[in-house]
Amino acid sequence: MADGSVPNRGSIDLASLASALGKSKRAIEIRANREKWPFESRTVRGGQQRIFAVSSLPVEMQAAVALATQATAPVAAPTTFRQSSADRIASAWKRYEAVPQHLKDEAHRRLRALQAVDQLVADGRSVMDARALVAAQLQRENVGGASVASLGRWAALVAKVEKHHRLAMLVPAYTGRTARVEIPAEAWDLFKADYLRVEAPTASSCYDRLQRIAAIKSEWPALPCLKTFQRRIDAELPRAVLVLARQGQEKFDQTFPTQERDRSVFHALEAVNSDGHKFDVFAKWPDGTVARPIMVGVQDLYSGKLLGYRIAETESADLARFAFRDVMERYGIPSKVWLDNGRGFASKMLTGGTKNRFRFKVREDDPTGVLTAMGCEIHWATPYHGQAKPIERAWRDLCDRIAKHPAFAGAYTGNKPDAKPENYGSKAIALDEFVRVVNEEIAAHNAREGRRTRTAAGRSFDAAFQESYSKAPIRKATPEQLRELLLSTDVVIGDRRDGSLLDRIGYIWLWFAISLVLLAVVALINPVLVASYIWAASKLTLAAAIGFGVDLTVFRGADPRHLQDGLEKSMAQTRRVTLIAAAMIAAGLIG
Repeated sequence: MADGSVPNRGSIDLASLASALGKSKRAIEIRANREKWPFESRTVRGGQQRIFAVSSLPVEMQAAVALATQATAPVAAPTTFRQSSADRIASAWKRYEAVPQHLKDEAHRRLRALQAVDQLVADGRSVMDARALVAAQLQRENVGGASVASLGRWAALVAKVEKHHRLAMLVPAYTGRTARVEIPAEAWDLFKADYLRVEAPTASSCYDRLQRIAAIKSEWPALPCLKTFQRRIDAELPRAVLVLARQGQEKFDQTFPTQERDRSVFHALEAVNSDGHKFDVFAKWPDGTVARPIMVGVQDLYSGKLLGYRIAETESADLARFAFRDVMERYGIPSKVWLDNGRGFASKMLTGGTKNRFRFKVREDDPTGVLTAMGCEIHWATPYHGQAKPIERAWRDLCDRIAKHPAFAGAYTGNKPDAKPENYGSKAIALDEFVRVVNEEIAAHNAREGRRTRTAAGRSFDAAFQESYSKAPIRKATPEQLRELLLSTDVVIGDRRDGSLLDRIGYIWLWFAISLVLLAVVALINPVLVASYIWAASKLTLAAAIGFGVDLTVFRGADPRHLQDGLEKSMAQTRRVTLIAAAMIAAGLIG
């Protein structure tokens, strides 16, 4: 009340209350603070004024106030009262939206308590008895601050307020710590510069260094305690800033919500992704080598089904090429391919000619990769970011269901050096047995029901793939294209004297001499058939049967005129020869 006059019977200011009780204003203020009487703050000339609801005061005070204000209490006009009430409710809801969650929870708890009192009153109990029962129950539930007086104060806060507005009116008036200790600006800047580093020093060490600086800064006032600096950091600096400054860009990126890709935009075989995985199992190869097998798999992005895979001792472009060949032979040619930017997938034999292949030296005479030639649109996954490749999720399942399979007991290596099992190295599983288990588990992986992806919707990956595959436009590979997938690409230099080429294919050294020195040729080798085909740059076909360890080459179908033309052209251009060879995959490794 700005004028200090006697308030209406519903509320009273501090000065009027002190006058009605015959006590000093300070004494009433001390008791109000001690007993936490609810109040509203009102701006008046000269500052803020506390307004108390009479019904929330102790019973003896309510009687005294009633006697003091009975004759002189003014009656407000109904229109003014309704407007004031509406403004108060609107202000309460704005405050409700702004307060922290724990204050909202407290408002809900108060509302439930008042509703319990109303229910007991409706059942025939008196108001005081109902409040006593509810307060006793809250105390048994270890709810702090629950008492009959508290229930009376809460009821006063919502007096004459419609039920659907009561929640906002019951928000506690606690505003938290408002006092603010001043920190010298220079000291604050020094502390932040020291604290906000990727080395992530502790706040106490930064504070100790700041104290040593403050000792020689006579113009600085005394520094607040360490807790003050820590609270100021938490209050003024957003969490994202702290993470970026102290943990780096990678951790900062993780503060953003994870992107969820919707694969339903594809149809079956429209898009695939491929990656390699080294199993945590020791396998024994036919030549006696004991090593961890590596598998390159191709996964359909629409359904999540593993379409093809190959297993070998090491990851290579040949392994990836044969895995893609299996997919194209069984199902068809994918339109889009997501690959890891590793040396195997980014090799020229696989993705040569792709505009965005930022690996190896790009030359004008680079051969076109088999995926590029098939019309596949190549995409590269983000380096060092496994989440960019959905197939990584399949690898996680297979790590558990294959590497820890009971058939591999004793051969499991653990997934990191400090997680080796007790029986580490006690056994190496035969390669044939390993491949058999892999085939069984991948088939079970594709057929497992209850998949929760949008496209599977509770079905298996097999079912989701087959439904879409039966209706989708699929490009099929010709026998000639499948034969091309048996051939690999590499660049070697012919000998200046005799034009001989020497290259290592797997464990076998191939040597073949070309009688025309410096002639640009392309050799296509299929090690499975132990035969090779050599084409001159002029597209004249020359065939030679090459055996392992044989140093004699027999050429057939060579027309001397065409050979002379090819020699003259190649002498003016380049000495470089291109050898295209396919690495042999042992029969036991073909999945």
